[in-house]
Formats: sequence, structure tokens, C-alpha cells
Amino acid sequence: MSLLSSFYPNALMVVGASADPTKRGFQSIRSLLRDGFAGDIYPVNPRLNELLGLTCYASIEEVPANPELALVCTPAASLLDVIQSCGLKGVKTSIVLASGFAEAGEEGQALQSKAVALAKRFNMRLVGPNTSGVFNTHAKMNLVGFTHLTAGPLGILSQSGNMALSLVTEGSTQLHSGFSSYVGIGNAADLDFHEYLDYFASDKGTGALITYMEGLTDGQAFLKAARSFTANKPLVLYKSGKSESGQRSAKSHTGALAGSYQVAKGVMRQAGVVLVDQPDHLLPVAEALATQPLPAGRRVAVLADGGGHATIAADELDALGLPLAELSASTQAALKALLPKGAAVSNPIDVAGGTDSNPMNFAHCIELLLADPSVDQLLLVGLFGGYALRFDASLAEAEVNTATAIAKLAKASGKPVLVHSLFALNKPAPLQELVEEGTPVYASIETACASLKALVDYAEYRKRISDDDWLTGRGEPSLRVERLVQKVRAEGRTALLEPEAKQLVSAFEVALPEQHWLTHSKELDSLPDELLAQPLAMKVVSQDILHKSDAGGVLLNKQGLNALKAGWQKLYANALHFAPEARLDGVLLSPMADPKGTEVILGVTYDKQYGHLLMFGLGGIFVEVLKDVVFRSLPLARSDAWDMLAGIQAVKVLEGVRGQPPVDKGALVELLLKISALVTAHPEIAELDLNPVRCFRDGYAVLDARMVLFSAAANKSPQQDKRPKQPQAALVH
Repeated sequence: MSLLSSFYPNALMVVGASADPTKRGFQSIRSLLRDGFAGDIYPVNPRLNELLGLTCYASIEEVPANPELALVCTPAASLLDVIQSCGLKGVKTSIVLASGFAEAGEEGQALQSKAVALAKRFNMRLVGPNTSGVFNTHAKMNLVGFTHLTAGPLGILSQSGNMALSLVTEGSTQLHSGFSSYVGIGNAADLDFHEYLDYFASDKGTGALITYMEGLTDGQAFLKAARSFTANKPLVLYKSGKSESGQRSAKSHTGALAGSYQVAKGVMRQAGVVLVDQPDHLLPVAEALATQPLPAGRRVAVLADGGGHATIAADELDALGLPLAELSASTQAALKALLPKGAAVSNPIDVAGGTDSNPMNFAHCIELLLADPSVDQLLLVGLFGGYALRFDASLAEAEVNTATAIAKLAKASGKPVLVHSLFALNKPAPLQELVEEGTPVYASIETACASLKALVDYAEYRKRISDDDWLTGRGEPSLRVERLVQKVRAEGRTALLEPEAKQLVSAFEVALPEQHWLTHSKELDSLPDELLAQPLAMKVVSQDILHKSDAGGVLLNKQGLNALKAGWQKLYANALHFAPEARLDGVLLSPMADPKGTEVILGVTYDKQYGHLLMFGLGGIFVEVLKDVVFRSLPLARSDAWDMLAGIQAVKVLEGVRGQPPVDKGALVELLLKISALVTAHPEIAELDLNPVRCFRDGYAVLDARMVLFSAAANKSPQQDKRPKQPQAALVH
């Protein structure tokens, strides 16, 4: 809330005001005066008496008021003195433009740290340093120097000043509803991403937020703030740096698959963020989300004045998973009566020249389509808005009247209506009328369809969180688990043996197949006859061999005492050939599982930005090749678990292909939630792989488990200090 008052200030100072038009100390004051900023402006410069009609002050101390906001345009070396003076003056927020801080090396980092510490003494917040600035069009406060700003509903939060300039320039050259506020976070030495989300959430002038992000210093805080933000307003994000980062681990399938962008896609979706893959989709997608109601479903009606555009739109929508609405017979009959004989009225609708001389027929068609219960959204594609340019100038007034009618119909229907036009870049009056009345217009069918998909995604997220129990995947500590962890660490280990890992997951009610851990071959003689009569899987147990199949440490379909004894010898020989110094801790026996199931992998890894992550995907030996996996942060909500199952590219495999039965998705969801509960209750777990988990029509079988703890020296995970203390009575035995 302090930022809210600071960005709607009654008075502000420009420290380092300048008479040079190329300097920000001049440009900001010129913008404030030009735009009609209602507050008081106090330029500070000891060498100036007057600037643009305003009195200049030699020092901050001489300013005759106590401004809430200061724009600091002075060099880095002066910042500590400026903060001291601003703090004594009662300034709440200072925007620091200068570079030469953390981005410049150790000396700059030291200066930046001192500046933050000094500001905290005065309870003052810093934007930047190394920021491009701030604007708030609704307060007529432009401290960036951007021109052609139109007030509107779109906020911008960016790590790049050039990216913000690109968005503003795009908005000025295209039909656009306008911007509310912009903040360039710069080095984020004090205020960070998540705190700015709080400002934009509370800002009534912002209907949706556009964010450009390169990296995060506190991903968990951002996700928490994003969940709060997206519960009420849309957040559209483009994240640069899509290549895999150094988050690999040769010991972990999960770690090896946790490329930074792949992780970001999962956790941002989980928090309700609309992540766009193309930077030029940021503005149009955000505009749709800021101006349109959320659709009740995915079905789209396409209205076109040409078959080509109708077909392109249908193809794009299909690729995005948005089905064409199946129009009722009465709707089709009404369209048929309205349009020429050659019109296609089944969706996509081609008016076949029925609007060439009477554009108002577009509005009549849209009225019919929006009234059809099967239509959740409507997309108008083609030439609308340019009929006066394409056919005859006499159509100009009719098109404007049609645009007004379309906008009114859209508002009355409560359904999203988007318009594509070949003439969007010409900005003709009918299209300007649409935008001014809250109906977005796009020059690209692809972009319009992507915006429809964003509306659906955000609507489905809002529905999920309204129905969900957010504590579903949060667990309470288990005394059984804690004792086993203590035992492993007492032995100087961080890697659990497979039987131990399975004991840990079973403590959280994960169903496991029958298993027998034998530490000496003589124990084979004591096995019951009913077990010896079954085909068994044999696996070597060794803390030094994490991937047993690589070492020849797995034998299948061994039946009878003699076969088991021979298998034991072979397993040990293979293991020692693979790793001569390996410690061998016996053999794990289990009855052979049904081979007809579908194999998946569940994994947990720890990410330095987002904390513990849960991974799900197709399993088996090809998981690292196919990389068809999704990630979510912990704890997991039930809707997150269902969303993970739907999120893999091979989702149809889970539904049964080539004679395979569908898997028990409900059981898989419960398994995901139990693993989430285990790790949130015991954050000392660094890595966990269940691979493969063989899934059947009813239930699943966990065939292998691997688990690693954080180092015993640390004796806790990076998150463990945040875990609330649990009374002994709360422990699960």
C-alpha cells in the first residue's frame, strides 16, 4: 500500500533536475507538466534557479514540503547522500535511475547494499537502481519520458526498459486500449517482483498485468504473490532464457529434466499466470484478458466474410484445443434466412457476400450466434472495418454503426468477442470504435486465436481455484520417516537404499507391491514355498549404484530356489564389474508385476528459485530421451495433480492406445498428492524418483524408488527453517 500512495503522489521531487532536454531530469518534468500532473513538483539542482516555469531548489533540505516520491537522476556516487537527505525529508519511495551498482561488479554491489541498508533505516523503499523508471497514466505521472501514452487497463512490469518501450511503441502504432502503470524493476535491490505484484493488485486502474521476466531471486515469494494476484486479475508473462540451465543432476532423472523454462512453464501455470511463447503476444493477449468477460467454456463461433480466413481460423483454433461450437438447428436456420444462398452457416460461418452492401448484417449474425447456448466465445475474421476502403466510401457510416452495435451486443451477452481485420493497421474509424467500446481488434488471426486460448486458460484456472482444497498435498511429519532419516544420516549417507526409500513412501500410505529385502544369500533358503513358486524380479541393493539397470543389477522372471541362488551370484558379479568398490547390501525380491500396464515416472527435485518441484511424465528407460514431463511446485493442490496428468503431450496414452486399457487416473492423482504430502512434511528430501510406476485400469505398482537427502552437514533443506514446529501428538506413526 505504500507503493500505491507513492505512485499516486500529492508531491514529488526530481533530484538532479536538468536544463538539458536529453536528460531524464528534464524529460520527466516536461512530461509531468505536459500531461497535467495534479501534484506539486520540486526540481532539485544547485545550479538552477528555475526550470520550465518551476522554482528549483539547491538541495533536498530546502524543498518546502515533504514529497512522498523522489526521482533520483544523479550519478551512483551520490546515492548515499541523496538517500540520507530523502529519508530525513520523509520520502516513502525513491526511484533510482543510475547504473553502476550490482551489475557493475563487486564495488557496485557493495554500494548497492549500503544504499538498501540506509534506506531501510528510514523505512523508505527503493525502485531500482538501474531502472528505466515508472509511469502511472491515471495519475498523469510519466517519469520515464515515453511519448504517446494512452491511459487504459494494462500494467507493465519489466526487467527490460527496452522491452517496455517496445510494448508502448506497439501500443501507439496499433489499435490499443491503453496502459495504466509501468515499473522497471532494474536491479531489484530492494523492491522485488513479488512486491510490485502487490501494488498492481491494489491499483484500481490496472485490469491486467504484462510482465517481462529474465530471472527471479525469490521464486517462491513470486509464486505466492502471483497466486494472490491471479485470483482477481490476469497476469500475462513472457519469460526469456528458454534454454536449459545448470539444474541438471547426473544422479537424478528429475533433476536432469528440470530445465529452467520447462519448470517455469509448469509453476507459472500452477499460479494462474498466462505464459506466452512469443513476445509479440504479450500486448494482445493481455488486452483480451483486461477487456473481456471470462468464457464459460472452450467452444468458439467463427464468423467470416471469406472462406480462406474462416479456414485459417478453424485450423488455428483446432491446434490450440478450442473446438468449434456446434450451432443449433434454429441458429443455422436463422442465419440461412439472413444470408445469401451460398453462405456456409454451420461454423465457421461464411457470409458469402451478405455483408458487402450492408455491414449491419454482421451485427445481426453476431446477435444470433451469441444467443446460441453452444457458443462460449466469438471470433469475427476478415475485412470488417475496411469496407469503405475496399468497396466504397459510402459504407463508412454503416460500418461505424455496425461496430457500435457489435460492441453493445458483446457487452450484453457476457461472452468474449474478438475481431480480426485485414485493415487493423490502417486504424479505420469502425475499428477504433470497437476498441474504444472494449472489443479488441487484431491484425493477425493467429494472435486473435492465441488470445481466445488465454481467456479459456485463465477462466479454467479461476474455476479450479474456486473449487479446490489448497492444502490437499500438504503433509504432517511422520515419526517413522524421521527415525529412518536419522538412521541413514547416522551411517554417514544421504542416498537411501531402495527398500528404505519404499519404506518412506509407504509411511504416507503409498501402496507398494510385496517385497523381500535379503541381506545374505543364505536367507533364500528360508523363503516360503508360495513365494518361490512365483516368477520374481531380483534387484541388487547398493548405495553406490543408483541406476541398477545400467549395472546389470536387475533380473526378471526368476522362479525357484536354484534360479534365485544363481541370480544372486549374477547380480553381485555384474554390480562389482560395473563398480568394483561398490558396497553391496543384498537383494530385493518382488513378484513380477503385470507387464501390460502403462509406465509413468514421478519425481521430486529441489530448485534454487522455486523450492521443491514435483515432476510427472511417461516413465521407463526413455524418459530422459522423450522428456515428456511436467513440473509443479509443492505443495500440490488436487487440481494441480489433475492438470499434471492432462499436461503431458502423450496424454492419450493414459487413456489407452493400441489395445492398452486406460489407466486409473484417480489413483495416480492420489499418488501425486501423497508424494507432495511426504516432501512438504519432510523437506530434508532433496531428490525422489519413482520410476517406473506401472499403471493399470485399477491402481498402480511402484516398481522402483530412489531417494536422496540433503547433505547431513546441513542437516536440513533450504526450506526446512520455514517449516512450523509440530507438536509430538501431530506426528503420524
